Amino acid sequence: MTLHISSTGPLYRIGAVSKTTGVPVSTLRIWETRYGAFSPVKTEGKQRLFEEHDVSKALLLKQLSHKGHAISTIANLDLAQLRHMSNLPHNAPQRLTAPGQPVFMAVVGLSMANRIESKKFAMGLKQNQIQVTDVLEDLTAASQAEFAEQPQVLLIKINTLQTPVHATIQALIQQHAFAQTIVIYNFATEAVVQAMKFSGLIVRREPISDSELAELLQSVLFVDQARAQEFGTTGAVIPSRKYSDQTLTRVAGISTNVLCECPKHVAELISQLASFEEYSQECLNRNAKDAHLHAYLRSISGSARSLFENALEKIAQHEGIDLREGAA
Repeated sequence: MTLHISSTGPLYRIGAVSKTTGVPVSTLRIWETRYGAFSPVKTEGKQRLFEEHDVSKALLLKQLSHKGHAISTIANLDLAQLRHMSNLPHNAPQRLTAPGQPVFMAVVGLSMANRIESKKFAMGLKQNQIQVTDVLEDLTAASQAEFAEQPQVLLIKINTLQTPVHATIQALIQQHAFAQTIVIYNFATEAVVQAMKFSGLIVRREPISDSELAELLQSVLFVDQARAQEFGTTGAVIPSRKYSDQTLTRVAGISTNVLCECPKHVAELISQLASFEEYSQECLNRNAKDAHLHAYLRSISGSARSLFENALEKIAQHEGIDLREGAA
């Protein structure tokens, strides 16, 4: 578990913490005074102000207490320990229907992690379960992190986007092989935003509601996980593109005797699906109107594209076609 906390950042009154977490003010006071769960900042007027990591801790304490853990035994644990406990089964009730495969996600930004882990946000994700495995304070911490699991999705909340930030994110993706990356920002130049979109990132500007954020996450998930596994794709998240347009064009031009035009047709289908996937993503990035439809279309086209990429690999193995980038 990787978790980095900063002493700087926004401060919240106890009422705001209660509203965000769903924990009554009276309960928060008991957790603080009786069990020492929090150490709020006190103003000259003796008003208690809570930091972002206090909000995170209140959320986790609430989740764990609902699972049956006694507050007295967990109140003094740090965030990394609490998050590890929250990801472990603890007398979980049996479900009537099998849940979807959980999606492992690393989150950069405590405030974003608090949103993702709230009960209200979880309801917006419907059947898909998001499991936050790592929380990093910022991109610097993320660049130095050793992740507890292999997260499939990287969700980043950042104030300002600049070219060096884009380069840092790209290096992070290459280092840890995230399948999908979503960036939520406040300020940026259009050139940087477009460059990030062209590199395959999902980029949205604040303000973004919980329902809109849920749609963004839905857009990177396989529509039918069971069908995806039948075709040899593991995991619940749509992987990024395997083959460039140049490779697909080369494969489409190869003539074969055994499979006739199969390589050509499959390569052309992948190219068309990838183009529509990018178009749907652009619609999703551009505005929140009809976000549910665009998220669904991106998920459909991305799922189909990934499945056909697996099919192309099987064809290439059968026909001895080299799919490596730049092959003759």
